[in-house]
Amino acid sequence: MKLCIVGTGYVGLVSAACFAEMGNSVTCVDVNPTVVDRLNAGSVHIYEPGLAPMVQRNHADGRLFFTTCLAEGLKQADCVFICVGTPPQEDGSCDLQYVKQVAREIGQQMTKNLIVVDKSTVPVGTADSVRIIIREELQKRSLQLPFDVVSNPEFLKEGDAISDFMKPDRVVIGTESEDSAAVMRELYAPFARTREKLIVMSIRSAEMTKYAANCMLATKISFINEIATICEKVGADVREVRTGIGSDSRIGYQFIYPGVGYGGSCFPKDVKALIQTADTAGVEPTLLNAVEAVNARQKQYMAKRITDYFAPQGGVSGKTLALWGLAFKANTDDMREAAAITIINELTAAGMTVRAFDPEAAANARRIFSGNANVSIVDEQYAACEGADALLVVTEWNQFRNPDFDRLKSLLVTPLLFDGRNLYSPAAMGRRGFAYICIGRKQG
Repeated sequence: MKLCIVGTGYVGLVSAACFAEMGNSVTCVDVNPTVVDRLNAGSVHIYEPGLAPMVQRNHADGRLFFTTCLAEGLKQADCVFICVGTPPQEDGSCDLQYVKQVAREIGQQMTKNLIVVDKSTVPVGTADSVRIIIREELQKRSLQLPFDVVSNPEFLKEGDAISDFMKPDRVVIGTESEDSAAVMRELYAPFARTREKLIVMSIRSAEMTKYAANCMLATKISFINEIATICEKVGADVREVRTGIGSDSRIGYQFIYPGVGYGGSCFPKDVKALIQTADTAGVEPTLLNAVEAVNARQKQYMAKRITDYFAPQGGVSGKTLALWGLAFKANTDDMREAAAITIINELTAAGMTVRAFDPEAAANARRIFSGNANVSIVDEQYAACEGADALLVVTEWNQFRNPDFDRLKSLLVTPLLFDGRNLYSPAAMGRRGFAYICIGRKQG
């Protein structure tokens, strides 16, 4: 098929590369000429394992194109995917200005029948708005071109997006048109060769499914973090509790790892957006409000533990903290809503110096903390520890899972380790001579 992808952000570029990988001809459209020039030169502006070589290969093979001209992308397209950002507004609702602008331009530029696919995460009812906007623009041109609007939400995990797209659990399609469903089924057939993965439903149900899925996962994270807090108070070990409940197939082990709270571009935004949707519909979202409140508290958890630990020693002012991990999760450079930001801001506001390392997020971190004189970002993980009063692990990168503990002891002023991801054994850390503070477990 011939596809047009509008937006070369995370969702747009991953989708474009994977569609092209299956033999489709894909034209990506972006309003940023610098990004388009970089992509045409083979430089990928997003860190995602496996994405850069896939983009470069398909571009070189003539299946993947990049342009700033929407008319060029639409010229022969069978489908156009809207993959632009929907950032949160102050009240938590989605800002749909970019989606609506793209819809307006599609109506102004399309010259043939077209399937318009909403792949951006959008509130229930957005497809109806997109349809109205396109129809209005066509009427201004005195044209009656046939088109349909389909909802096709993405379910990509940052750090594993290529695998998620190429081998999806499911492909959700929201449409009332059998013809559109048939086109989507043909497009996604190469991604579902082992079993039927396409789930066709109403448009509004598809839009709701995306929010419901992310809010369910966010709920599991906040749940296990609350359980971890209770475990600390009653002398239970959350690792053992997790094993006990995860073995129940109705619960499972995924997304019940205690930690520093969820972040990134999806969960925080989507929980807020669904809360706003519920409020607008006259529904009190009691559970979702609690999920958000627990997460906000969890992001502050390690800052509080560090502050409490150093309180008898005159407080954190004048102390130095080594910090490993800045991205909101491993295998990404994304720091949007990252717990590290909350932790660093709270501790440096109290006078602590933070020396941080992340294998991929350093450039983003330097931009975020450029105005904070108490923060330095280093390029080597052990360099962060030299002369520091303690080490805090925030992100679960593989290279942090089994570090050189003897080297750490020699670099730190005192062998003190705060573990925001429960990567290590309290007993083993005690044998190594570390004071060890983690989440929901007996402290070493």
